Amino acid sequence: MLSSIKRFLIGRPLKSTELGEQKLNKTKALAILSSDALSSVAYGPEQILIVLMTVGAAAYWYSIPIAVGVLVLLLALILSYRQIIFSYPHGGGAYVVSKRNLGMYPGLVAGGSLLVDYILTVAVSVSAGTDAITSAFPELHAYNLPISIVFVLCLTVLNLRGVTESATILAYPVYLFVLALFILIGVGIFNIATGHASPELHTPIGTPVAGLSLFLLLRAFASGSSALTGVEAISNAIPNFKDPAPNNAARTLVAMGSLLAMLFSGIVFLAYYYGVSPSEQVTVVSQIAEHTFGRNVFYYFIQGTTALILILAANTGYSAFPLLAVNLAKDKFIPRMFTVRGDRLGYSNGIIILGFFSILLLLAFEGKTEHLIPLYAVGVFIPFTLSQTGMMVKWIREKPEGWIVKLIINTTGACISFIVTMIFFFTKFAQVWTVLIFLPLIIWIFTRIHKHYEAVADQLRITTCEPVKPIEGNVIILPVAGITHVVENSLNYAKSLGAGQIIAVYVPFEREDEAAFQEKWKKWQPDIRLVTLHSPYRSIIQPLTKFIDTVQRKASESHYQVTVVIPQFIPKKGWHNFLHNQSSLLIRAHLLYRRDVIITTVPYHLKK
Repeated sequence: MLSSIKRFLIGRPLKSTELGEQKLNKTKALAILSSDALSSVAYGPEQILIVLMTVGAAAYWYSIPIAVGVLVLLLALILSYRQIIFSYPHGGGAYVVSKRNLGMYPGLVAGGSLLVDYILTVAVSVSAGTDAITSAFPELHAYNLPISIVFVLCLTVLNLRGVTESATILAYPVYLFVLALFILIGVGIFNIATGHASPELHTPIGTPVAGLSLFLLLRAFASGSSALTGVEAISNAIPNFKDPAPNNAARTLVAMGSLLAMLFSGIVFLAYYYGVSPSEQVTVVSQIAEHTFGRNVFYYFIQGTTALILILAANTGYSAFPLLAVNLAKDKFIPRMFTVRGDRLGYSNGIIILGFFSILLLLAFEGKTEHLIPLYAVGVFIPFTLSQTGMMVKWIREKPEGWIVKLIINTTGACISFIVTMIFFFTKFAQVWTVLIFLPLIIWIFTRIHKHYEAVADQLRITTCEPVKPIEGNVIILPVAGITHVVENSLNYAKSLGAGQIIAVYVPFEREDEAAFQEKWKKWQPDIRLVTLHSPYRSIIQPLTKFIDTVQRKASESHYQVTVVIPQFIPKKGWHNFLHNQSSLLIRAHLLYRRDVIITTVPYHLKK
């Protein structure tokens, strides 16, 4: 039944030879990897205005030069990550760049920051999208958390079905959002050019503003830079592109940067010209749409696609998190299970873990994750700073042709990213201080896992001088509950294992049963040793596991291998198995993680 459900949800398994068919072309990659960056247009300009409104609406004209500064940073990031794509074509982005050029610990800081950031991407995006839906339908507001969790589960299942399938489905809403905003910006600019929008709605550029400080402008710039979250995702996901992967990834990155720059600029300009003020009840994009169209079908089209893109922005995390986890796992900083491809050739373990932790985050904050946005942004700008600095070191060290221009680009990006990071810490410390706790904790976990893998590798390496102790025999423990064909079948299997000592173990609850069984066993199998473990408290597991531990300790001293053979019969109907084999299943579950003990189940198939 579970297998049928899995097939229904995920689809048929794909052969390894079909991996090439799961690669993304530029059109699908742009949709699936740019959703996070493009969706930030819905809140990035608003973040600038929220800061400026503290000194009055007259300061809104500063959103224009601040937006120019954000675009300069965007240009530096796009050019830098384009260089990263060609320099490190196997993916990994900021983690790989930082690790190779700055050292292991800066690399782990970048990798750890991005892993957490992708979890926050899913939680924040889904929560924001759910808020947009429940704002339109207030009667659903009490169900924000369940709705958010359902969205995460749906995205998780969709990504488990494969990269291509999820990209095919999710491409349409992303491009609809881009189309909707281009219509909004185009009609808005047309109205302004034709005089249909009053110039008296805004303060002229250059108007003096009392109380405005450089610190406030830097804070507004940092807040507006939250629109750049997700820019790094393409450099992490290069292996998902069709060949030539680096070229396709670079072109997709440039396309994403161009779209983001145009949409961001257009929304900032219209918000300024219309004199839009941020409101808790109505978003800036909603106000611009109402100014432009009124409350008609175009307004609701823009609102609907905006809500949809906010939810689907989470899919950028599902695309980039597993591939970043693969790079960390290959370097032995997280479990190797993250390198294993699932039935649909995606890195299923990374997808499932991302979904699991995103749901935990939603539960912990009851679906209200808006105050995590600063933490979400600073989690991106730390890797931005490290990756730019890493590329600076690379150019200075290698000095390839044209390295001066590349160095200037990366130096500009590193300086601006560092300034933004520091502004976040100084102005929003109450919201981002946790990064000072979880980052060292994550790095400590990474290093502990790495030390474990290295220690195990040293012991397993055949070039080591330590001799392997030979196994001199086998001790087979056979739990029995009666004299039946099932026990006989298991006993024959135990004998087939070759020379060794077979010990049958019987756990009676009454002394009379103990004596009676010993008598029957002596007549049936006189050559097989029987050990009875009387259990006055009617527990099978406790006396059995204690006996196995005792035998195992003695066997290890004599270099013997202990094997536990568990009898089990298989009825014709699968669900009957649970009715008849609770003890077998329980014994196996308790012994599953025992060291130095081999556990095997011997089936006996019933004919009826």
